[in-house]
Amino acid sequence: MRVQGLIKSLAVCGLLGGMPAAVQAQESKDPIIIALHDWTGQHLTSHIAGELLKAKGYKVDYVTIDYLTGLTAMENGDVTFMSELWQTTAQDAMDASDKTGKTERLGPLGPKAKEEWWYPAYMKEKCPGLPDWKALLKCGEAFSAPETAPKGRYLGMEATWGGHDPERIEALGLPFVAVDAGTEAAMFAELKSAYERKAPIILWVYSPHWVPSVFEGEWVEFPAYEPACYTDPKWGTNPDKAYDCGKPFGEIFKYTSADTKKKWPGAYEVLKKLNVDGKELNLMVKEVDVDGKPLDEVVAAYVTKHKGEY
Repeated sequence: MRVQGLIKSLAVCGLLGGMPAAVQAQESKDPIIIALHDWTGQHLTSHIAGELLKAKGYKVDYVTIDYLTGLTAMENGDVTFMSELWQTTAQDAMDASDKTGKTERLGPLGPKAKEEWWYPAYMKEKCPGLPDWKALLKCGEAFSAPETAPKGRYLGMEATWGGHDPERIEALGLPFVAVDAGTEAAMFAELKSAYERKAPIILWVYSPHWVPSVFEGEWVEFPAYEPACYTDPKWGTNPDKAYDCGKPFGEIFKYTSADTKKKWPGAYEVLKKLNVDGKELNLMVKEVDVDGKPLDEVVAAYVTKHKGEY
């Protein structure tokens, strides 16, 4: 992920320049620990939350932690707040954490989550029938690369984000190989390069994100997700395999540790109220990843604009 301008002062200093001093007493002097994951939008929403809390006198620390294990860290007391848990990829983890009683789901952040296979518009000429997924059954070679030919190359982030794409490819009989990009920065740098050359590419794109607003393209239309698709092989077009459908769509939830409400009641109210508009978040991600603005400047501008809401 390409995150610019994360200066140490965001993590350790008390307030943004020009913001009023602490406006309410701290209930606890312990730091509120906010998790950072591996995509720019989540860094933005996490630092927005942190700066809003600092403006009210709380001490805030940040910790980088894997997305899919963040809830476990919260249950163990190592993390206080996570700004983004996507229903599309973390539903099972959220359900399991809810049952422990050690975390609290604070409600939706605001933007709606969408994650799916995405291709540039120019690939429709090479694969007639898109966006219908069945077109891919005959178009593997059109999306191939030397290491996958004659099969197509699907670029994702399977190890980190757990999208079940190898299982989806097998269940739907797609002539593709799933390749892990390793990092989000590498994945979208490859998209930019391919787009400029009109080279073959199909990859995981999610929203909120800057890609759909910068590049012309479409998401593949797979069979609509239902929970049974992931658990019952008899569901769907393949009676022997699960995952014969697209990815789920849904909310992006905020989470906090179960003791936040008692330990930092004022902070709890801020985090519970935190709401970020999806279109505004897309623009902020673009400012950082495309326009090259420092992340701390983008966060400061947002907090200055919205601080009166908290």
